[in-house]
Amino acid sequence: MERVGAGRDLVRGYVDALNAVDEAMKAAIPSLERLADVLGLVRSRRISRSGQVGTYAYTVHGAGCRFANGNGTEIDVDFAVDGSQIFDLWRLHWYGLSLPEPFDVTDQDLRTAVRSLQPLLTEVRPGWFSVAN
Repeated sequence: MERVGAGRDLVRGYVDALNAVDEAMKAAIPSLERLADVLGLVRSRRISRSGQVGTYAYTVHGAGCRFANGNGTEIDVDFAVDGSQIFDLWRLHWYGLSLPEPFDVTDQDLRTAVRSLQPLLTEVRPGWFSVAN
């Protein structure tokens, strides 16, 4: 049960980090209404596919973006068609490994942790989650 508690802390840390990215990006790019709009800015060539915005390095990929802060922590997120931020266990796992003090957790412990955090998180499709509004 202790590992599940640690998994919950990891998931909460990811959500907090994602919220910090959202705030920093909106502060750096005032026209950004939601984080998913970064995809449109890249597609319209108003910003490059990778670069530095505020305190974050970013790299746009497919349907999402990977952000890294100054200490190397990586927050990778995809965007649903409606622009909501979605993530899977792989992204949570990678976030844990990128922390200044890397934290490795099993997929099963992450799965249990994510399910225990409902209704904070919603499973939008099998294995993919979003922060509930």
